[in-house]
Amino acid sequence: LVDSCTSLQHSLARGIRQTAVRQAHRKHEPDFHDKHGNMVLIGGVVVFTAVWGYVLTQLGIEWGLSPVGRVTPKEWRQ
Repeated sequence: LVDSCTSLQHSLARGIRQTAVRQAHRKHEPDFHDKHGNMVLIGGVVVFTAVWGYVLTQLGIEWGLSPVGRVTPKEWRQ
């Protein structure tokens, strides 16, 4: 039982090593992401910025971040 386990582990390790060597020697062909990935990313950033820029500036949303001018103090009671 011990001999069969070690031989199985040995053959499995050898198979993994051979696969790694095969992949290391194979030429890497550029795919879509290699060719166009950065431009797609930059395009997404531009569209995201343009849409949120429009939303935040043109839709007339009342944000109400500052209470100045809207909150009046109560009269002081003695």
